Amino acid sequence: MLKRLAGFCFLPGMMIFLNCYPVNGQLYSSAELDKNYDMVLKNPSVEIESTEAINLLYNFRFHEADREIRWLKYRFPSHPMPHFMLALAEWWKIVPNTDVTLYDDQMLMHLDSAIYLGKKLYSQKGNKVEPAFFLAASYAFKGRLHSERKQWTKATFAGKNALKYLEECKGKGELSPELLFGDGLYNYYAQWIPREYPALKPILMFFPKGNKELGIRQLEEVANEAFYTRTEARYFLLQIYSMEDQYEKALELARYMNKTYPDNPYFERYYCRTAFVAGRASEAQAAAQRILNKISLGKTGYEGVSGRNAAYVLGYYNYHHLRNFAAAREYYTQAVGFSRQTGDTKAGYYISSLIGLGKIAQGEKKAEEAIGYYKEAMDAASKKSSQYTEAKQAIESLKKDRRKQRKTK
Repeated sequence: MLKRLAGFCFLPGMMIFLNCYPVNGQLYSSAELDKNYDMVLKNPSVEIESTEAINLLYNFRFHEADREIRWLKYRFPSHPMPHFMLALAEWWKIVPNTDVTLYDDQMLMHLDSAIYLGKKLYSQKGNKVEPAFFLAASYAFKGRLHSERKQWTKATFAGKNALKYLEECKGKGELSPELLFGDGLYNYYAQWIPREYPALKPILMFFPKGNKELGIRQLEEVANEAFYTRTEARYFLLQIYSMEDQYEKALELARYMNKTYPDNPYFERYYCRTAFVAGRASEAQAAAQRILNKISLGKTGYEGVSGRNAAYVLGYYNYHHLRNFAAAREYYTQAVGFSRQTGDTKAGYYISSLIGLGKIAQGEKKAEEAIGYYKEAMDAASKKSSQYTEAKQAIESLKKDRRKQRKTK
């Protein structure tokens, strides 16, 4: 891999102490490379600088990533890329728990700056592919945040702008793997959204039709071939593989992402979850324990959502496999606590943990305590769910046993 070299670069007639970059076996200064490349994204020195920033960002070392990105901002004050990367950092602060709105304003501010500079660059003579790419990406991320906040009108407006600029830079070979990211996302979700959110069908009438299978293939190509967008493509593929019941693919990718970015709470949580679903008990338990350890250490991004998942996994294995009911009670109780902390009291992990606590109490002949847990589970669950039915039947069975005991006395 190319690396930045701090040292002496020999230029015609002078010797300067600065950052040097090896390109095709020769060392070049950043100033030389900046002059020789009309596209910032094709500049080898920028790729090196960006790699460091991106790796730090995805590994949740935001302070160090910020320093690298602001160096790029200093080098390219009129370019949208540094502002877009700063927005990306804010987005990843949101990812572990998307209910948190603390970083929304900063993210939108950086995206607006990227859009302003992108439009300014786009209006000038020269290559329009690069500014169009950043305009498409910035509008797409605005749409992403607005849709997360259920601001559908704003999301629609941002989405249409993203598609407009994406269309304008299609067919240009310089950034083809990066541009395919937008196509892949659109093709998959244009078919997925109407199925999952029927109320949004009228809005989608204004957009082109998608192709789910093509979208997956395009995202896979981006994940393997692109530089700047590959990690985002992998982020979406993790979710898509799970939604499409391709659990082995999801596990393989989650395992790789967790190994690549070991302190990214989202990737570690997804690895724990996919290992659990795939029945890889040792992997799931090890990941779950690491998550709880990192929460106790106050590691950046490790909080209640990850804790709820991890605690439930450990509770499940201790109850069903290890038959360690004391440990199972402890972990189920943690899962319930994390769920209440994050306000996720309708989530499956919360309800299943309450049912687990009910079963433990029932096994200890503590009928009233068990009924209390089952009632909490019923209050949280949908009446059509299997969890509601399970809790209801457990209460009926306990009451029936209690009536029998009274008759025999």
